[in-house]
Amino acid sequence: MNISRFVIATVVACVTATPVFAQDLEFLLINDSPGPLTEFYVSAASSGSWESNLLRGGYLDAGYEVDVLIADGLSTCVYDILAVFSDGERLEDFDLDLCELGSYTFE
Repeated sequence: MNISRFVIATVVACVTATPVFAQDLEFLLINDSPGPLTEFYVSAASSGSWESNLLRGGYLDAGYEVDVLIADGLSTCVYDILAVFSDGERLEDFDLDLCELGSYTFE
């Protein structure tokens, strides 16, 4: 199994472990940055804390994308994200309407 398929399978397994509800949200995560994404967190903007790392030991290599399903049962579309790259760089973005955006790209 090549590593990009492993990462995609890992992300899908991590975010779909919760039962699917009508309020689930799916978006495309794109890594157009120069390096691998090693940690990725998504939390409702109102939560005040980060949920679990969706990559859980995997990574999303530069130039790849993956569908992310947020199966938290919440009715919100507004989330905060935190990404950590292999070089230690951290990027945070807040109050994103992921329903409207449909995708998020790291560049």
